[in-house]
Amino acid sequence: MGRRLLRNLRQTDGRLIDLVITDGILTEVRVQGEDLSDVHGEGNPDSGGCFDGFDVWEAPAGTYVSSGWIDMHVHAFPEFDPYGDEIDEIGIKQGVTTIVDAGSCGADRIADLEASGRKADTRLLAFLNISQIGLKRIDELSDMSWINRDKVVQAVRDYPDFIVGLKARISRSVVKESGIQPLVAARELSEQTGLSLMVHIGSAPPDIREVVPLLQRKDIITHYLNGKANNLFDADGNPLDVLTDAVRRGVHLDVGHGTASFSFSTAEAAKRHGIHPDTISTDIYRGNRLNGPVYSMANVLSKFLELGYGLEETVRRVTVNAADWLGRPELGRIQAGDSANLTFFTVADEATELVDSEGERRTSNRRIEAKGAVVGDKFFSSEIRA
Repeated sequence: MGRRLLRNLRQTDGRLIDLVITDGILTEVRVQGEDLSDVHGEGNPDSGGCFDGFDVWEAPAGTYVSSGWIDMHVHAFPEFDPYGDEIDEIGIKQGVTTIVDAGSCGADRIADLEASGRKADTRLLAFLNISQIGLKRIDELSDMSWINRDKVVQAVRDYPDFIVGLKARISRSVVKESGIQPLVAARELSEQTGLSLMVHIGSAPPDIREVVPLLQRKDIITHYLNGKANNLFDADGNPLDVLTDAVRRGVHLDVGHGTASFSFSTAEAAKRHGIHPDTISTDIYRGNRLNGPVYSMANVLSKFLELGYGLEETVRRVTVNAADWLGRPELGRIQAGDSANLTFFTVADEATELVDSEGERRTSNRRIEAKGAVVGDKFFSSEIRA
C-alpha cells in the first residue's frame, strides 16, 4: 500500500490533525500546521496531490476521525434467527472496526464463530454464552443441563484471545422456571475462568433486585436503559439502591439498545441522576438493522447527542472506554507505532427523526454519519481509495 497522508481530519476535541499510514502502521500523528517534512526525511504536507512517495487524501470539510469504533454488544452469527447478522454488515460497513458478539454462541458453536471472524474485515471478539447451545433457542437458560461447566472451561482455554467474557441473559423468556439459578452458575463460572460477566436484564422474574447484587466489579449490565417494568429506576425515575450500589463497586453500565431495550425517558432519568453509560452499544442484528429502531451505531450515537451528551464524551464511550474494558488500550487511541485503526464520521446539522425501543420519536438537529474506516492496510470509504 505504501505511504498515505490523510489531511485535515478533526478530532472530537476540535483539533485538526494529519496522519501518515505506512504499510498499515500509523507512523505519524501531527497537529495540523506542524511541519511533516521529517516524515521519512521527505515530503511537504502543503504541496497537495501525490508527492515524494506519499498518496495524499484531503478530508472533506467537517470530517472527524477517532480511533476505530467498538461495539460491545452485537449478534454476528447469521445462522441463528432472529438474533444474527453478517459480521461486516454490522461492523466495518458501519464504520465499526471492532465488534463483540454478545453470547450468540455457547461452547457448541464458538469455534464456528471464531472461524468466521478470521475471514471478516471487521475485528471480532466474543462473550461466550454460558448455555452450550447459545441462541440456537431463545430460552437457552430454561434447562440447567444446557450449562455444561466443563465445556465452558474448555472453550475459554481453546480461545483465550477471542473470548473476552461470559454472557448470561437473565430475563423471564430466557430462564423461565430456572429463575436466578443460571446467574448463580454464571457467577461460579466467572470465578473458575477469571472472566467477567455480561448480564442481560429484562422482564421479571427474576426481579432486578435479585440480579444486580450478584454482579461484581467489571461485570457488565447491558440494557440498563430499558423501559420495562423490571428496570433499574422507580416510577419517579430515581435509581434503585441496587443500581447505585453496583456503580459504587465498579459494575460497568452498557447501553445495548436493541429492539426492546432503550428508552429515551429512562435515559433522561439516568442522566439526571448522574448514572451515565460506560459504553454505548447497539445490540444490532439483521432485523433491527434493516427495520429499526437500531439501524446503525451512528444512529444510536446520535440519540446520545439528542439527550444532551457532548460529541467527545459520546465517542469516548465507543473508543477509549470500550478498549479499556477489553484490556486492549491500543484500540482506543490514535498513536504512532500502532496498527491503523480509525473511524471517519461527520456531524450533520439537520433535522433527523430518531426512535427508541418504546416507539417514542424525537426530532434531533444533529446526526452522526459514519463515512469510513481504516483497519491496518485496508481502507473502507467512498472517499478514500486504497
